[in-house]
Amino acid sequence: MVDSPDYRGNPAVIARVIVTPKPVVNDPQGLTVKQGLTLLGFREVTDVRVGKYIEVNLEGASEHEVRRRVEEMCRQLLANHVIEDFRFELEPEHKRR
Repeated sequence: MVDSPDYRGNPAVIARVIVTPKPVVNDPQGLTVKQGLTLLGFREVTDVRVGKYIEVNLEGASEHEVRRRVEEMCRQLLANHVIEDFRFELEPEHKRR
């Protein structure tokens, strides 16, 4: 178990994480979706990559600290760094769409 700081009571943030296959990695699910779209008449589609969208609600002492923690989450669990890339954005929870 990893020791983590206690941020309860600090401002709440939503981290929106997008994980995608690296460009050099085969994406059979993306290929299947592309073929399906072509069969449905969407012939302008040239490529499809299928990934994951993850929302993490968390509290943090500062934006810098939240970014650091989300980066750690992605590297340790949310993305497989060998075959996937990730990116994320942060938004204060009170602005939730």
